[in-house]
Amino acid sequence: MHCKKNYARLLLLGCACVTLSAFTSSATPGKVIAGYVEKVTLMPMRITVSAKLDTGALTSSIHAQSIERFKKGDEKWVRFTLNVKDSKDESHNVQLERPLVRRVKIKEDEDRHDSRLVVMLRLCFDGRPTKAQFTLNDRSNYLYPVLLGRRFLEGRAVVDPELSFQTQRACDLPVNTES
Repeated sequence: MHCKKNYARLLLLGCACVTLSAFTSSATPGKVIAGYVEKVTLMPMRITVSAKLDTGALTSSIHAQSIERFKKGDEKWVRFTLNVKDSKDESHNVQLERPLVRRVKIKEDEDRHDSRLVVMLRLCFDGRPTKAQFTLNDRSNYLYPVLLGRRFLEGRAVVDPELSFQTQRACDLPVNTES
């Protein structure tokens, strides 16, 4: 019986070590433990903003206005203005153009759906450069200009709702004017 208890303890300890290795620092790949609000840096503008991590949302969203569709050659594009406040509470209005990735319908309540355009944007999360799909939406009534949904969080972070600001806000990258 004593051997079985020791074996069970060793097995449990080994499982705990394997599980903990999945939650690594930003210096190595893997998931990090993040709070419900984190700082991210929008690239290439290098604007650091607060983002709400929302496991209830599938797709990420960003505060945008003056959204208009247009064509470049045969491709569908979107022109929009990002309206965000940075970590120093300074407002930024940045006009961008991106290819249209897709359209999504967001359920607002039982009877209403909102159709939103989706574009790909670059950002830094926990010191790592990445790209993600964002719906363009007027988020002026929300506290945070950026919402990071499940598709973004998958493979990157586990959210602890008791915490906030657990990750690195910026990437150590040279300034780049690419989109």
